[in-house]
Amino acid sequence: MSNAVGTRQSPRLMRKAANVNESRETDESLSQSLNESRNTDLSEDDEELSRNRCTEYSSCFDQLNLNYSIGPVPFHFEKKAIDEREACDYSINITVDEAKAGLAPRKVRVYADGIYDLFHAGHARQLMQAKNLCPNTYLIVGVCNDKLTHSKKGRTVMNEMERYESLRHCRYVDEVITDAPWAITDEFMIKHKIDLVAHDDLPYSAGNDDDIYAPLKKRGKFLATQRTDGISTSDIICRMVRDYDMYVRRNLKRGYSAHDLNVGFFKEKSIKLQNNLDMFKERVNKYQAETKVFLRHWEEKSREFIYNFIDKFGNGTSMLRDRVHRAISPQPEDDLDSPRVSRSKRRSIKIVSRGSLESRSKDTKKSKTELDNSDNEENYLSSNENYYSSEEASADNETLEMTNGKNGSKLKTNIKSTIKNYTNSEDVDDEVDNQIPLI
Repeated sequence: MSNAVGTRQSPRLMRKAANVNESRETDESLSQSLNESRNTDLSEDDEELSRNRCTEYSSCFDQLNLNYSIGPVPFHFEKKAIDEREACDYSINITVDEAKAGLAPRKVRVYADGIYDLFHAGHARQLMQAKNLCPNTYLIVGVCNDKLTHSKKGRTVMNEMERYESLRHCRYVDEVITDAPWAITDEFMIKHKIDLVAHDDLPYSAGNDDDIYAPLKKRGKFLATQRTDGISTSDIICRMVRDYDMYVRRNLKRGYSAHDLNVGFFKEKSIKLQNNLDMFKERVNKYQAETKVFLRHWEEKSREFIYNFIDKFGNGTSMLRDRVHRAISPQPEDDLDSPRVSRSKRRSIKIVSRGSLESRSKDTKKSKTELDNSDNEENYLSSNENYYSSEEASADNETLEMTNGKNGSKLKTNIKSTIKNYTNSEDVDDEVDNQIPLI
């Protein structure tokens, strides 16, 4: 009986299970269709939102109220790009050889994609090559958004809007595609009517693919460009990280807060202390340089002042002394009291003159002794006459010097009185003693 019951209940249970499975399948199909519709709606909404954001961000730069003769290149959803795309006859297939030889019957639509973070000269040179590899090229540049870039490659310095806008102002670009895919598909190329893809020839792996450009290379739709050595986004970021302290100090000096720079309290204080020390060193160096310049100018001015003082007063004193000497008694050129003869020279001349007189008297005495031994009476008498004449001459010279010494003081007194009357000054005694030697 139990078996009979079991055989009777099994068909009902089976039918019930089948109904449950059918209902589940219908529910799953309905939910899947709903999810697909929602995904399509979300993708359309996201694309529309992205367009609005790009338009708003670009309009912020158009507030200068300028009449642009040459403006930024259009986005792919703008009218200018749409008209260019619709005017292209994509039914004409263009190969790489035809494009490079200039045999294409229409514009060659070349596509280049990338992240283009911190847009630099390496990016610009890559786009320049893509623009000039083929004649009559229409260059389209695709830029990945932040969500895709952060998931595939990592965080960027510039956000997607900044990267879009930097590409729009490159002279080699004709159109910018936002939200570009990571790997290029046939549907994407057909949608934007892309003929060729330009990128460097190095393998670019992503996920399970060793080179995402390998299918394009096999189909002959790839144009190879050369990388610029020595510059890349990674190199620039490496420089920033290496000189992190210097850039933090610079931005703190320019008014950024520690919160803006994500710097801790103690780090901020140490950086500010270092900035103050650097400013103090700069001021000290500046003051040292200014002091050197001031001393140099002061030395030049002092020399100029001294020279002017000597020209103004020194020459006048010498002229006055010359006039006084000429008024009292004109002197020959070789006179000891001439203003051209220095005091040391006068002394040397007087010493030489005295030495010559002494040597002359010695020679005379020597000649007298020699003549005493001689038998020639006439020579003896003549030598005596010479001796007496030399003695008389020396006596006359000594008398003349004594007379000149007595008269010299009177003459100096007369000179002082003359200078006082001429200059209307009383303090001339010391000046006369220093300037006018004993006559």
